[in-house]
Amino acid sequence: MTRPCLLVTLIAALLTSPARAAEHDLQRLPYNHPGLTVDLKVGLWAWPLPMDWDADGDLDLVVSCPDVPSNGIYFFENPSGEAPVFRPGKLVGRGVANISLSHVDGAPRVLTPGKEYVDFLGGRFEKQVAHPPGKMKVGNGRTRADQRKLVDYNHDGLVDMVIGVGYWGDYGWDNAYNDQGEWTNGPLHGYVLVALNRGTNDTPEYDEPVKLRAGGAEIDVYGMPSPCLADFDADGDLDLLCGEFVDGFTYFENTGSRAEPVYAAGRPLARNGEPLRMELCMIVPTAIDWDADGDVDLVVGQEDGRVALVEHTGQVADGVPVFKPPVFFRQQAEDLNYGALVTPVSCDWDNDGDPDLIAGNSAGFIGFIENLGRPAGQATPTWAEPVHLRADGRVLRVQAGENGSIQGPCESKWGYTTQTVADLNGDGLLDIVYNSIWGKIEWLPNVGEPGKPVLAGPRPVKVDWQGPAPKPEWNWWDPAEDELVTQWRTTPIAIDWDRDNTIDLVMLDPEGYLTLYRGVPDQTDFRVAPGERLFHTAAADSQPPQSAGLLRLTEGRAGRSGRRKLCLVDWDADGDLDLLANGPSVELLENTGGPDNAVFASGKRLAERRLAGHTTSPTTVDWNRDRVPELLIGAEDGFLYYAADRD
Repeated sequence: MTRPCLLVTLIAALLTSPARAAEHDLQRLPYNHPGLTVDLKVGLWAWPLPMDWDADGDLDLVVSCPDVPSNGIYFFENPSGEAPVFRPGKLVGRGVANISLSHVDGAPRVLTPGKEYVDFLGGRFEKQVAHPPGKMKVGNGRTRADQRKLVDYNHDGLVDMVIGVGYWGDYGWDNAYNDQGEWTNGPLHGYVLVALNRGTNDTPEYDEPVKLRAGGAEIDVYGMPSPCLADFDADGDLDLLCGEFVDGFTYFENTGSRAEPVYAAGRPLARNGEPLRMELCMIVPTAIDWDADGDVDLVVGQEDGRVALVEHTGQVADGVPVFKPPVFFRQQAEDLNYGALVTPVSCDWDNDGDPDLIAGNSAGFIGFIENLGRPAGQATPTWAEPVHLRADGRVLRVQAGENGSIQGPCESKWGYTTQTVADLNGDGLLDIVYNSIWGKIEWLPNVGEPGKPVLAGPRPVKVDWQGPAPKPEWNWWDPAEDELVTQWRTTPIAIDWDRDNTIDLVMLDPEGYLTLYRGVPDQTDFRVAPGERLFHTAAADSQPPQSAGLLRLTEGRAGRSGRRKLCLVDWDADGDLDLLANGPSVELLENTGGPDNAVFASGKRLAERRLAGHTTSPTTVDWNRDRVPELLIGAEDGFLYYAADRD
């Protein structure tokens, strides 16, 4: 693995000037399941704006999604009042981040930095007017969150502005651990500022914003404060409740008065002695009395596009309001979705004769999406709601924790599972092998029986290394002597590449080269031999294979490494395996060398539609049973995009 070679970087070629293949008509994969309800969902990152959009007397959900490919502001109609199953979302505007809702004199006001939307109820978010101040800057580094709320802060009849600022200048971003796994850069900061109105409500003139203090110090939560001012403890004044970039909430009790607020030191919201947390990160809470019971609840969006109700119990314990655990809103099922950055593969998991889907996602779960059949005349199957897989009887979830992400502790809630399915140990049952945010290649043995899979807990894929186990040189931690570790967030393809009836792994090695790890027969475990760099790329179409360089799919470092989602399939029906790789959509790297001499040509886009800012995850299916692979793409928004057309 250290022999001299021509270093070939394909990333630039794939993403800047790829050759064009035939455009595929990508469509979102529908559930095809009337009557099914699922979690209410937009794409990556939900910014909720609960309001009575249609003026029918109940609260609807309007949700902004700022990311590709499902960028938009969506209206989810509440058809039934307090505990609704919402209708599917309708596009009512272009999605933006840093969009915030305030209710002033009972009317919704929606602000972004320096601007306010007007005339939007029942229509579209199209018209904006200036509403200074402009973009906030609190230091020399990056300001990521800039969230504006309108409220009469000091009870003088004038509507003031409260601003939440997420500052990243001390955090940096990438690769700042020492060799004990301690983050040596600073934390995220989440400041709250107030700008008092010295003009009128029709023509506000704001003072220079000043930072709020609590307990004798500046308010500073862990990024993205999403400030919510309301009387949470029902004592007649406005308290402050903040979210953060990760998953928790901090409460600042107003110990002063309605006209002269004084905030006590922040305390986390808790329940039964444990901090109240969201399932995922990038949370955006909005305060509103959702259930009209007289206390102030929270409606909270998170990274995977779902929105939850965190209901106030009406109780206050030791001066802190008590909330129920988050409950995600539900909607009528429309299009299949599993989190964010979904990574699907097709297999008959339940052994009932039709192909199901096994998928990972950014949250670190691996899910089973059951195929319920494809009635005559229906282009795609009917699907059940995804369920998280369990291992050793517990829901499997991989998370970075404090030091598992090379991009730092703010990514503690992410897992980025990407997996394939095969009978790894030759016992006749389908197992799962996966990679994650850690870069550890692990597998889940199926210890059940045909049709009734039961997964044992994660085990490392083992390798008989001759010396220390290789790892990416920027990893602060060392693998065990027989563990297989590679770059993060890249797919291990389980396949019998050398046709010896033993499953191999094809995947990136720690330096980003596509590498074969040959399976070693072992009926009790899954072992592979040290990697072999057998895959090449043609230097030019006119040159013979022997002049080709080794296929390196990434030479990025640290946070820019890995991230490659891969699938091997005979796409062009010429008897050898081609490579599908992630890109803005999906790229085809055609195998021009044949079954035993894999030489991959430069990438051709299989579709032009941009499905990701981070990464897609390609796979193939054969739902029409014509033995021609059909394209299925897991997108950044968590939806699945399908193309049967091969013309």
